[in-house]
Amino acid sequence: MKASAATACGGSRQRFFARIGCVALLLISAIAALSPTAVGATPQPLLAFSARVAGDEARTRIVIDFEKKPEFSVHYVAAPERVIVDLPATAFGFPAEDLSARGLFKDIRYGTMGEASARIVLTAKKPVKLSIAEVQSNDNGSYRLVLDAEMASKEVFADLVKTQNWAMPRAAAPDPLAMAVKVKDNVFTVAVDAGHGGIDAGATGAGTKTPEKTITLAFAKTLAERLNKVDGIKAFLTRDDDTFLSLSERVTLARQGHADLFVSAHADTLGQKDIRGATVYTLSDKASDRMAENLATRENLSDELAGYTLQSGPPEVADILLDLTRRETQAFSIALATNVVESFEGQIGLINNPHRYAGFQVLRAPDIPSVLLELGFLSNAEDEKLLLDESWRSKVIDRMVDAIRRYRDRAVANGG
Repeated sequence: MKASAATACGGSRQRFFARIGCVALLLISAIAALSPTAVGATPQPLLAFSARVAGDEARTRIVIDFEKKPEFSVHYVAAPERVIVDLPATAFGFPAEDLSARGLFKDIRYGTMGEASARIVLTAKKPVKLSIAEVQSNDNGSYRLVLDAEMASKEVFADLVKTQNWAMPRAAAPDPLAMAVKVKDNVFTVAVDAGHGGIDAGATGAGTKTPEKTITLAFAKTLAERLNKVDGIKAFLTRDDDTFLSLSERVTLARQGHADLFVSAHADTLGQKDIRGATVYTLSDKASDRMAENLATRENLSDELAGYTLQSGPPEVADILLDLTRRETQAFSIALATNVVESFEGQIGLINNPHRYAGFQVLRAPDIPSVLLELGFLSNAEDEKLLLDESWRSKVIDRMVDAIRRYRDRAVANGG
């Protein structure tokens, strides 16, 4: 084994010039040790120069911009539920408030783990999973780490913890177009959404003071039960008790359940108490009329009752394919609405111009045809009586099952 420069010089009793040579050797060795190109030297840290968090308690996106492309890995830890993102040595050069906790996460911490590593720890409010975890390139030559988290069941989170591989060099990144690609299976699945719930009681009956959330839950349970008796159709509820769900949670639950249709049941009120009858709404950025616009505005404010806000809505993938998917989905939504109106005509009382449209947040799933069904208006005495009549609700459900069956048959015939 070779002696070090210091040992070689310390033992030398040669002439003066030899000593000068030893001093030079020491200086060269010291400079080499400080050089970033020296063998075993600590690498220069990556610079993370900006960060942002957006979303809600159903889906939350975290984006961190890096000067150079980062390698990373993702792992899940339980008790409490956490997502851990490991990075190489990183200098976090953005204000701490830019990565402050919100949405699905109650705490976000980051910092150095050692000379060659750094870590971000995302502590969740509930079980989560990353639907996207990838590095994307920016137009200016920098890179961004994109983490899209969405709520998950306890079972899904436990499975992530159990099956993960801590030796994995980087996170397995799902296809960024996953939002726009429908999961194909052999079952036609319907998500039945009972409007309102929990702290959000919805409208109140003018006579009986019955809350809208009670009527919609009773209707949704029976509709799902009837649909599950039809061969080839499976239905599930977004809520099966008096629980509050944010608008985004309802959409996320429908997508996680691989729904082929989404039906949201409501029974609102109007200032004009003489207006009555059922209405079917589909999504549009421009409302069909003032009444539709006002109803959508009121429904979209449901989240505020529980402290939610629409200012930083759920993250979305900006992609041409996703935009095309939305257009196709909208066409299917209109087809479903048409089927519902046809099934109701002559059987169930309909409002004038029964198919209307507005910007309902709960109808914004990019890949699931969706309708909002106003069963009637609790502000009208006659409608209120019908809404509380189990036999009348059963008749409406028969007509809904007929509409959904015909829609399913046409979709299957067309290879959908």
